[in-house]
Amino acid sequence: MILIAEDEPKIAALLADYLNAAGFETRWVANGNDVITAFREDAPELILLDLMLPGRDGLTLCREIRQTSAVPIVMVTARVDEIDRLIGLEMGADDYICKPFSPREVLARVKAIIRRARHHSAAPNEPSPLRIDSQYHGAWLDEHPLNLTPVEFRLLHTLWQSQGKILSRDQLMDGLYPDNRIVTDRTVDTHVKNLRRKLESVRADATLIRSIYGVGYKLEL
Repeated sequence: MILIAEDEPKIAALLADYLNAAGFETRWVANGNDVITAFREDAPELILLDLMLPGRDGLTLCREIRQTSAVPIVMVTARVDEIDRLIGLEMGADDYICKPFSPREVLARVKAIIRRARHHSAAPNEPSPLRIDSQYHGAWLDEHPLNLTPVEFRLLHTLWQSQGKILSRDQLMDGLYPDNRIVTDRTVDTHVKNLRRKLESVRADATLIRSIYGVGYKLEL
């Protein structure tokens, strides 16, 4: 079941229609004061949580839910300022979608997040497909060596240590060069592109490093 916390009826109805057509049950609440009650009653697999709800705002609700649950939370909002995005993610949100959005994109992200959550729940002790040897700067994906450059290794290691969390370009820059040289966002993006190419040489059908527009990157295994 997907809990839709959205105060705009047309948007909520659109999301519900797409999710229902994909086989998901949904429940809609329009006021922030009703979110926690709905969450406790229905134990949803995922929450689509609008940032600017009446009653109680999305950030406050996200923080409260995270105190007791790891349920996936996708923030939905028209506030596109980067600071708002980072604050939302630091509160524990798993993803961030800005209005206006494509319902198909929302559906694709919901499916991907739930698929990962179900996989980790079903096999919590399953070994990671990515193996990293920090001492010898070696990395293997599905036991295939990745043959990374030193910078690519540090980038992957940084993402791997925060697996599933979104890291800003500034956070990634801090770990790229031990001599603290000045690098640009474009430099980080280039290294990410090269690293993706090597990961996709092993898993051609997977995007293991996902870009979060206006925020940064995260590793999804």
